[in-house]
Amino acid sequence: MFASFFVDICEGSAKQPRMDLHSRYPAISDLKARARKRIPHFVWEYLDSATGSEATLRRNRARLDEVLFRPSVLHGEFAPDLGTTFLGHHYPLPFGIAPVGMSGLIWPDAERLLARAADTAGLPFTLSTVATQTPESVAPMLGEQGWFQMYPPRDPEMRADMIRRARLSGFSTLILTVDVPVASRRERQIRSGLTQPPRLTPRLLAQVARCPAWAMGTARMGMPRMRLMDDYAQNSASLSSTAHIGYLLRTSPDWNYVTMLRDAWDGPFIVKGVSRPEDAVRLEAEGVDAIWVSNHAGRQFDAAPATIESLPAIRAATKLPLVFDSGIEGGLDILRALALGADFVMLGRAWHYALGALGAAGPAHLIDILRKDMEANMGQLGTKTPAGLAAALL
Repeated sequence: MFASFFVDICEGSAKQPRMDLHSRYPAISDLKARARKRIPHFVWEYLDSATGSEATLRRNRARLDEVLFRPSVLHGEFAPDLGTTFLGHHYPLPFGIAPVGMSGLIWPDAERLLARAADTAGLPFTLSTVATQTPESVAPMLGEQGWFQMYPPRDPEMRADMIRRARLSGFSTLILTVDVPVASRRERQIRSGLTQPPRLTPRLLAQVARCPAWAMGTARMGMPRMRLMDDYAQNSASLSSTAHIGYLLRTSPDWNYVTMLRDAWDGPFIVKGVSRPEDAVRLEAEGVDAIWVSNHAGRQFDAAPATIESLPAIRAATKLPLVFDSGIEGGLDILRALALGADFVMLGRAWHYALGALGAAGPAHLIDILRKDMEANMGQLGTKTPAGLAAALL
């Protein structure tokens, strides 16, 4: 009886009426507040922290708030069309799920829950190289729009095998992350006591005891690990018994690495973590299919401009499609990014706030929140499609 009760909590109440969810959790901030109570503190610090004094994280928010529109009146009744075409595929909404490392640490089975939700909604889901699930284990939930994010392996055989596994598992788009040339110092995360792999000290166990839904789900799924990397660590002669498996990744790729991946992958290829127009120009010349404008949500470098500040100059420098992330906290922020030149927007933390708050029911509710927010604001602007947003900018 009690086990069943905890499983219901872990998975979320799928039977709970959607309108009741909107009355209790009408915004991402409401999901965030509830998730914080249901996720152990050391895990929360991993999810919610940035690097340094977190100035870049705050700057992302502040600069988004400075992007203003001029409301327009007397347009009569209309239903906004939020559909968009990106890299040849039509999506019903202009946003998707960004990669988050160790996603299954934040909420049990997060990667597969998010993949299933994305497939149901017709949105892209991105699996991280350092996820707690392998490409093969996510494949049954994936659908047609799986994206695979790669932190570049040092070993060329490992790189080739990782690409092979992603392709055979049904991932259609490859993402190379380039804004992690060295490990960042996330001080809040360090103070929390989180290690890799996680070790449950008495202090952390006390935090887990206060979060029964997370604890029961984690017990059912097993201790979160980077399972894809574990597969290679077992056969790596270059990794000592005490070294972190992250050392199997070469986190500082160069331009030759971009060329190698472009030649090795037969689908859309996106480079993530771009903030300079000149890099966008060269990436276009190198033959990538899209550019992901991002400052890693403030998690890598604390003196970076807000991503929304970098976006217009990159838009002016390239004709390639642009993906945008960092700092998105609602549908209005998505509209801001689209108005300034993004073709598609990705969110990371918000999906995990939704899972932490509501379990499996969370992602669908988050999609509803974002859709309703976008529709309400487009109604204020008299804008029927995202293509008209730029004209409404102040």
